Amino acid sequence: MTLKDTKPGDAVVVVKILGEKYDEIKRRIIEFGILPGTRMEVIKVAPFGDPIQVSLLEYDLIIRKSEAEKIVVDYEKS
Repeated sequence: MTLKDTKPGDAVVVVKILGEKYDEIKRRIIEFGILPGTRMEVIKVAPFGDPIQVSLLEYDLIIRKSEAEKIVVDYEKS
């Protein structure tokens, strides 16, 4: 499942970032601090799924659908 498939209120953990080593979108995602193991909560999803607001590392971030498609996540275990 990718971040694009989540809905508001979901708590997820990043499993991996898809893309080639020098992929510009992948580089930007990593610069945001989104790495495997990062915990996120989905705050809002705009109509038609673009953009998505998430909370991570004590800040909120707005992510485009094209970026969210590259972030593989799993539901956080309680």
